[in-house]
Amino acid sequence: MPSSKGKPRPDRKRGRPFDPTRRRYCHFCKDKVVEVDYKDLVTLRRCISERGKIKAPRVTGTCRRHQRQVAVAVKRAREMALLPYATVGRDLAGGGRGPRR
Repeated sequence: MPSSKGKPRPDRKRGRPFDPTRRRYCHFCKDKVVEVDYKDLVTLRRCISERGKIKAPRVTGTCRRHQRQVAVAVKRAREMALLPYATVGRDLAGGGRGPRR
């Protein structure tokens, strides 16, 4: 079986090779955002997962300063019921450890 060590693997989303050395950039710094607003739900939804967890900065590319602001803004939006704390319960398919006894 041929080894694929030398070739970069293709990025499934964009069709270009995955480059681990490529620097991610902060969307907030690029747009010159001074402070992240808790009412800007479109931006905040990009920073949380489908399950409602705040994504790590290595995933989103946000800088340290804006990641702290995002965390505070998400928590404020959750408190005001603009964002969910978590998704709706488990499906009927199961998951987890099973039924409680």
